Amino acid sequence: MTETAMTVAGVDVGGTNIGAGLVGDAHEVLDRAKAATPTDGPDAVLDVIAELVSSLDGRPDAVGVGIPGVVHNGEVLTVPNLVNWHERIDIAAGLEDRLGVPVALGNDANVGVLGEWLAGAARGARNVLGVWMGTGIGGGLILDGRPFHGSRGAAGELGHVIVAANGGLCSCGRRGCVEAYAGRRSMAGVVAAMVDVGRKTALYDIRDDAGKTKLTSKVWARALDEDDELAGQLFDLAVEMLGVGIGSTVNLLDLELVVIGGGMAQKLGQGLADRIAAATTAWMLQPDPELRFVVAELGDDSGLVGAASLGRAALVSS
Repeated sequence: MTETAMTVAGVDVGGTNIGAGLVGDAHEVLDRAKAATPTDGPDAVLDVIAELVSSLDGRPDAVGVGIPGVVHNGEVLTVPNLVNWHERIDIAAGLEDRLGVPVALGNDANVGVLGEWLAGAARGARNVLGVWMGTGIGGGLILDGRPFHGSRGAAGELGHVIVAANGGLCSCGRRGCVEAYAGRRSMAGVVAAMVDVGRKTALYDIRDDAGKTKLTSKVWARALDEDDELAGQLFDLAVEMLGVGIGSTVNLLDLELVVIGGGMAQKLGQGLADRIAAATTAWMLQPDPELRFVVAELGDDSGLVGAASLGRAALVSS
């Protein structure tokens, strides 16, 4: 099969929603579908993915999937931000059985960065860190002009870089991770604890007014816009801890570009990237005026485009 004849689907699995898209040869998303992420474990997630892919306007020849966990040889080794995932899961095989086409698997943040590198804000860059702000904090790397995944597929896990020894409890079970301060799930836990001891916040009223069940990026953005004190304090801390983690990563890898993606980036725009840039500078060994911080251009399509490219590559090599 020639590459121009391919129809490929990309799937982006998040802690809140699962998105699927049919992606063309020029990395354009031709059709989309979306559903809430089920909380009943891996089989339910695989069923939803299969339903979404089957609902697209065209049967794909291959499927690529980005999932929020450490991915190695088609298996997900750890998935801290999906409910009721407690063991290694061979997602690729499970989806191939359901869909009858080849399936390639990658980390969700990695495929998001890949999408931006192929068709978005990181086009042409050679050394890139992608930071995806959602239910958790994802990270991905482009080094020396190619995606870098490390020896086990775990490279770029910025969310689990320790920024405070014995600090806040993270969803991974350790303490002091970036995600413990900047991931929406962790931040929601802190809000609940603070409200329990008497702190006031409009976050829950905003959530209810929006018809949401969680403190989504949209809810946080509105609370920040309305100068909610608790939301502002927690978000300031999130930005500060992201700055610590990104600054250390820049010191280690000497990067040229940081792309900020995910729901918070979509809602807050370049202003968020600028705030994170300012927080990062204080932790850099040699502040670099040429280091750029930008918001992802493709929005939700970053993950779809990047994941589809994995499926396309798997089909070409098969």
